[in-house]
Amino acid sequence: MPNRPAAVNAGSPQTLVAAASRANLDGVFRSTVRTWPERTAVEEGERALTYRELDRLVDGAAGWLAANGIGRGDRVAILSENSTAYVALMLAAARTGCILACQNWRLTARELRHCISLVQPKMTLVSDRFATLLDEVDGPGGDGAGERHRLDDGLAARWSEAEPPAPSASDDIDPEAILLILYTSGTTGLPKGAAISHRAELVRNVVWHLSFGVLPGDTMVDWMPLYHMGGADQVLGTLLGGGKVIVLEAFDAPRIARIAAREPLGWLVTMPGTTERMIAALKAEPSPPMRVRAVGVMPDLVPRAEIAELTSLLNAPYPNTFGSTETGSPPCSGSSLPPGVVPERLSKTLSPLCEVRLVDADDQDVPDETPGEVAVRGPTLFSGYWRNDETNGKDFRNGWFHLGDLMVRHADGTFDFVDRAKYMIKSGGENIYPAEIEQVLLADPRVAEAAVVRRTDPRWGEVPVAFVARRDGEPLEDADLFRRCRAELAGYKQPKGIRFLDFDDFPRSASGKVQRHELESLLANEET
Repeated sequence: MPNRPAAVNAGSPQTLVAAASRANLDGVFRSTVRTWPERTAVEEGERALTYRELDRLVDGAAGWLAANGIGRGDRVAILSENSTAYVALMLAAARTGCILACQNWRLTARELRHCISLVQPKMTLVSDRFATLLDEVDGPGGDGAGERHRLDDGLAARWSEAEPPAPSASDDIDPEAILLILYTSGTTGLPKGAAISHRAELVRNVVWHLSFGVLPGDTMVDWMPLYHMGGADQVLGTLLGGGKVIVLEAFDAPRIARIAAREPLGWLVTMPGTTERMIAALKAEPSPPMRVRAVGVMPDLVPRAEIAELTSLLNAPYPNTFGSTETGSPPCSGSSLPPGVVPERLSKTLSPLCEVRLVDADDQDVPDETPGEVAVRGPTLFSGYWRNDETNGKDFRNGWFHLGDLMVRHADGTFDFVDRAKYMIKSGGENIYPAEIEQVLLADPRVAEAAVVRRTDPRWGEVPVAFVARRDGEPLEDADLFRRCRAELAGYKQPKGIRFLDFDDFPRSASGKVQRHELESLLANEET
């Protein structure tokens, strides 16, 4: 890598002092490349790249983006499965100062259309697998997705021909500049774009190293989609620390078990819904795992006996996490569950480098043992929802980000989750707001009322179930509504059951709002 030119010594001493503290993600990555140029950085199938080779690929991608008119602050949408090229584009965005908007390919065309139009990309990169989906979203000749390019081997070859940016090109990128946009479910029925800065990604890396015993240089298996916080944060964090990323397109338990048998791993993420398959694969693998420092995430949604069995097989602790796309692993992911033990309680511990308050409806702190909404402040925090001032003003009130989750703090400083102030279903690591499904159901003119609640599920943790009231005299069967949901909603958002009630039988509060907890009780009684 060529040496950088000396910085211009201009400005007041105070300005120069401040500038020296403003590291961005590309600068830190370049330092990693200089330190370990011949270490393996990324492995995908039979192909592996050293840090030097990955840096060249990033240089080519950054030069190609610039040659195609992409500059600082421009949005580039990407619709693709995991790949080495995807990883390089994340780093190229850091190098050029553009913003990579990572699209969730599990969404329907309607939902994706909203996500892409929200960020108004100047360019969209799409893999062969999802080209037809993008055509459905924007039309073969549409321009809502900006200039289109196929993310394939041909494009990667053209990157090698591009003029790379100067080594100092990213020096003055503000660490508060947005690097990624990751999407979260919306309470109004459509996803929101969470803007993640260079600063947030740098500090998230530090926090999960501090929290889970993962060390710089550790290997990670990236099967989680890179549009997901669990994939993006870990990949970037691993590469900043000189570790190796093994890229998988999807969860493949037997393959992960084989990888664990041939090399030591840092944090092996298994989501609710994958634990049982991972246990079976580990038992079937003839060679024992070498070493895993931590395994799993979101234990509240995993059967506790499975936690004990998985951690016993890997002799690794299970991170007792409570975080979000908006906050990273904080606010309450500061401890782990010991291997081989069925946990009696899942009380959380405060994460490093963050502050937490529990507040009432008037934003006043509540005493210990009293439920309150979680409000967070700290450097891992995202930079607000893209083009959504109304929600930002409400959720960041008084200078704290309000998660919409209710917890209680105990005298020993631990936290227990109580409920969601904004009712949300967490299914297999994905967030589902009932409004997303209810809007689809209520769009049917034969539906007079619809309410969606959560039901515990041994595989996914929670799944949605819908209660529906027919309009008087209207013929309507659950098959009609299932067809509508399949056409309008991502697969993981499909209701796993539809129950019909008379309109007057919906339990309501004094203000007329449907009381979901009573519907949950009705569902529980029905199934016992």
